[in-house]
Amino acid sequence: RTVGVAPEADVYYIGATASSRGLSRLPGHEREFRWYARAVERLLEINRTLPAGNRIRVISMSVGWSPKESGYDAITRVVQDAQAQGILVISSSIKDTRGLYFHGLGRPPLADPENADSYEPGSFWKGRFLADGGDLRREAILVPMDSRTTAAPNGPGDYVFYRTGGWSWSIPYLAGLYALGVQVDPELDPETFWRLAVATGRDITWTDDRGQDHQLGPIVQPVPLIEAIRSRKP
Repeated sequence: RTVGVAPEADVYYIGATASSRGLSRLPGHEREFRWYARAVERLLEINRTLPAGNRIRVISMSVGWSPKESGYDAITRVVQDAQAQGILVISSSIKDTRGLYFHGLGRPPLADPENADSYEPGSFWKGRFLADGGDLRREAILVPMDSRTTAAPNGPGDYVFYRTGGWSWSIPYLAGLYALGVQVDPELDPETFWRLAVATGRDITWTDDRGQDHQLGPIVQPVPLIEAIRSRKP
C-alpha cells in the first residue's frame, strides 16, 4: 500500500518452488520447474476473469532455468503463452524468453539510494566486471540490487539489512517499473519500455579501489522514464 516501486498496483501472489523436496539445494539435487509452470498457468486463469482495465500485465519470478533442468519445456511454454497475451514475464531467464537484458547494481550502505552516482557494479559480479575490462551490454538496464532493508524472517515487526543482494531483488523492481509505465500508458509494450529505459538512463563514472575509472550505465532513472512514456501518448 505505501512502499515498493508501484504501491497502487494490484498484486497477485502464488507461492511456488523449484524443488521437489522442500527448499533443499543440496549438491546433486535437481530442480523441478513444473510447479512454476502451474503457478503461471493459474495466473493466466485468474487474468481471464478480470476486467480489461485491471488485467495482469507483468509477472515477476525471482528464478531462472536452463534446458537441462526438469520442467524446462513446461515453464518455457507457459511463459510464451503469457507473453502472447501481452504479459511481460521478468525472470533471470528473460534474455532467453524475451531477448531483454538487465543487471543489478551495488551501493555502499550509507550512500544515497536516490542518487545514480551512489552506485557501482553489483557485489556478486564486480570482480568479473573488472576482469573483463569493464565492459557491459549497452542495451542492458542497470537497476538497484545490493544494500536493502527488508522485512525480517524472524518476526512480523522486524527488519533486516542485507549488504549483498542478487538478481532476485532486481526482478521485482523491474516489474514494479513496468507496472508504473502501464499505469501511465496502458498500450505500453515491453520492448518500448526497455528501449525508453535505456534511452533515459544515466551513465556515471565509477572509480574502483585502484583508482581506475570505469563507465557504468545506463542506470535506470524512473522519473525521466515515466515522463518519456507519458510523452509518447497522443
